[in-house]
Amino acid sequence: MDPRHSAQDVHRCDLCETAIVHSYCDFCHVNLCKPCVVDHISDGYDKHKIVPFQERRSTLIFPKCEIHSHKNCEFQCKDCNNSLVCSSCTASEQHRGHIFVDISTVYKAKKENIEKDTEELVNTLSPKYEEIARDLENQLANLDGGYEKLTTTMSKQGEQWYREIDIIINKMKTEISEIQVKHRDILQKHLNEIKQIQSLIKQTLLAIKEIEKSTEVSPAIKYNSKIREFSKLPPKIEVSLPTFIPKPIDREKLYRLFGQIAPLSATEENTLLLNQPTTSVRDLLDEPELVATIQTGHEKLRNVTCLNNGSIWTSGETNDIKCFNSKGSLLQTIKQKSGIFPIDIAVDSDGDLLYINGITKTVYKVKNGQTEKLIRLQGWGPRNLCVTSNGDLLLTMYNDDYTQSKVVRYSGSTEKQTIQFDDKGKPLYSGNNNTKYITENRNHDICVADWAAGTVVVVNQGGKLRWRYTGYPSFTKNRSFKPFGITTDSQSRILTADSDNHCIHILDKKGQFLRYIDDCDLKDPWGVCVDNNDNLFVCEFYKGNVKKIKYSKLLL
Repeated sequence: MDPRHSAQDVHRCDLCETAIVHSYCDFCHVNLCKPCVVDHISDGYDKHKIVPFQERRSTLIFPKCEIHSHKNCEFQCKDCNNSLVCSSCTASEQHRGHIFVDISTVYKAKKENIEKDTEELVNTLSPKYEEIARDLENQLANLDGGYEKLTTTMSKQGEQWYREIDIIINKMKTEISEIQVKHRDILQKHLNEIKQIQSLIKQTLLAIKEIEKSTEVSPAIKYNSKIREFSKLPPKIEVSLPTFIPKPIDREKLYRLFGQIAPLSATEENTLLLNQPTTSVRDLLDEPELVATIQTGHEKLRNVTCLNNGSIWTSGETNDIKCFNSKGSLLQTIKQKSGIFPIDIAVDSDGDLLYINGITKTVYKVKNGQTEKLIRLQGWGPRNLCVTSNGDLLLTMYNDDYTQSKVVRYSGSTEKQTIQFDDKGKPLYSGNNNTKYITENRNHDICVADWAAGTVVVVNQGGKLRWRYTGYPSFTKNRSFKPFGITTDSQSRILTADSDNHCIHILDKKGQFLRYIDDCDLKDPWGVCVDNNDNLFVCEFYKGNVKKIKYSKLLL
């Protein structure tokens, strides 16, 4: 057993390593027994500070003053960038009228902060990082297996293609064999007919020779010439061989037909949301209330987005974008130079307006009254957009031949993530240029209202499919579910506009239907948004009105 420790882990002297500790040198940080104290200070070093062991580490060691070397700095000068000063410095002309703070007070506050940091590092942050590291290590450990599974799947697909090609070749060979039989039959039939005529000619020649040799009158008189008959030669039959016309191999088309490799999707999930503010609990009202109706003057009102100050931006099928306050007064109008109406609008984390121009395939930003290009697409057309809680931009888009759709995440103008296929390589969204409004939920799920598919598609932050919603059975809703605008509230509820049935569907974050908003005299709802107080703003497409609806209440 180590002689410096007993069963109760009694502290021993660091010098002799046997006697029980009695004192402590606060400068050298060593444990000392009574006899060893004298030995420790016998070196003549004047900085030793011997204190009772129970009061160890209680003596502050102040730095020496650079100007007055015989004094310690025991103060901070607030007017000199918190520089350390001694008592002589405080009385000097250089620091006349300055404010000083006792350095021991600052030290105590710093030590308290250090203790808090230590506690948070040990108890909260380190375990979190360990958890993240374990997750990454597990991903790395499974990486080779995952890619091996991927290549095995591709190899199986290749084997299936080989089998299908063999089937096609064998089927063609069978067809060729059948054609060969028919070819042979045609030639053989005509050959038989020729041989039959040849036989008749031989018989005729034999009869003629007999007549020529004979002097009998009757056979010669009865002879009828068959030259005319034999002169009608049969047509020459020539049956051409079938030909195989190989199609040119289109490697690009084969690549597409063989399958698709879903692109690598790397996202940075917010795993350390330790200081995320709590949200008050809000319950749905039994009957939603119409709070206000704002007449925008837009023709065919499409889009609405909320600002933090309670005002809203709106746009329709005209080239102007209008801002209204909560009372419905027009505050500002922005006109697109191209004269084409904006496909969608949003507001970024700085309160600046974003909008899509479908003709130029560009997302524009309006900052301080100046319009600038933010994102310009090539080969794809932008459809709808939203801004996430961390300031990223999510953009739905379609390719130029209207066969594919996807969601792309941008940080500024830089592409960070593409979401297009599920785990089985199947498209998540319908391939067309139809409306696909998009929003981010409070739990960072990405929600897309796919109008053409009649589906709300929800994936997690990493792009993995969570669920799909295709409507709720109802005897009063006679038209098919075709979602337009989509938004979320503080409770992670999802609200989407069902224009054909003149209502709003409210879902929970797991995709379960909660209720309709089908009163408030809603007509042709299109774009939607929710403000910080969970008030719902709904565009009425043909009327050009925005209706503000209260649909939830705080639970006390």
